[in-house]
Amino acid sequence: MLFLKFDRSNLHNFDWTLLAIVLSICAIGILNIYSAGYSYDALERQSPFYIKQIQWILLGLIAMIITFSIDYRFLAKGAYVIYCIAIALLMLVHIFGYTMHGSQRWLSIGGLAFQPSEVMKLSIILVLARYFEDHKSNQPYKLRELIVPALIIMLPFLLILKQPDLGTALIIVLISASIIFFIGVNWKSFLIASSGTLLSAPIVWHFLKDYQKDRLIIFFNPERDPLGAGYHIIQSMIAVGSGGLWGKGFLNGTQTQLKFLPEQQTDFVFSVFAEEWGFIGGFVLIILFMSLVFWSLKIALHARDLSGTVIALGIVCLFSWQVFINIGMVLGVLPVVGIPLPFLSYGGSAMLSFMAAIGLLMNINAHRFILHR
Repeated sequence: MLFLKFDRSNLHNFDWTLLAIVLSICAIGILNIYSAGYSYDALERQSPFYIKQIQWILLGLIAMIITFSIDYRFLAKGAYVIYCIAIALLMLVHIFGYTMHGSQRWLSIGGLAFQPSEVMKLSIILVLARYFEDHKSNQPYKLRELIVPALIIMLPFLLILKQPDLGTALIIVLISASIIFFIGVNWKSFLIASSGTLLSAPIVWHFLKDYQKDRLIIFFNPERDPLGAGYHIIQSMIAVGSGGLWGKGFLNGTQTQLKFLPEQQTDFVFSVFAEEWGFIGGFVLIILFMSLVFWSLKIALHARDLSGTVIALGIVCLFSWQVFINIGMVLGVLPVVGIPLPFLSYGGSAMLSFMAAIGLLMNINAHRFILHR
């Protein structure tokens, strides 16, 4: 059976716990985006961002239902086609995409803009699941057996890096590397691949834009350019630190309301939250993210086949790396690379991608029971 019919007979297989965790984070995100766009200036009393975010969440729930309803094995079988479509979209970005904030990352269809790189995050997970399903091995994979996966990963990495979007390109590599690591790699091959990655760093550095190089340099010394490249991280650390234990209260964050925080609806949304809700609020939010990751990991461990395990594991890595890098970035312990916080940051493409990923997790979990029929 290739499709899961979404009817009452399948509702008992629906993962309501996972949905509750996701919607809890989304609800916090809506309040946070409302605060980030709030202004005491009567002329701009409300921001439309939180309204748009609610709309994206509703559309995301539709995407979740779709990916829950279609058998994940069917999606895995079509993974190469999905991957090729995602690659074609990335190529179209360089031809027809429009530029915003110095980056050409978006395609516009019927007035609706989206980022194909977000589609690639799920595509790379599906295509690796298909590859390792087709090339099962009882022994750890050797380097020569990973040449094809490496090429599959490298193509979207280079296309996304050229946009430029260092953050998403990095996520693609980290998700893929994590999957390959957990699948099992010969230790000699692992050392060779790691050494090759380190040796290729100067080449990647050459292709980075000047502002991206500045961000990496400023990471080690933000005070080097406090009003320029170091401004983002300095303001973020001030906001987080000023929140203290309990925070300044909803709509009372000074760094947020005085608009000192850059990109406070997207990349630095955690700074807004930490300033208003303090250490306690930040701790609760991180617990929610940890619950999401561990619940997803449980699904991966109980999947009925290798493709289900790899897909679920890839989604675990997607959420884990995005949360780790985003929060590390706003706390100043990682360079600023522009990665949204799942379900909390404003953004339609990311929300649809994350919700579709949740649907896949529910799909894999439901098949634990359906395969017994």
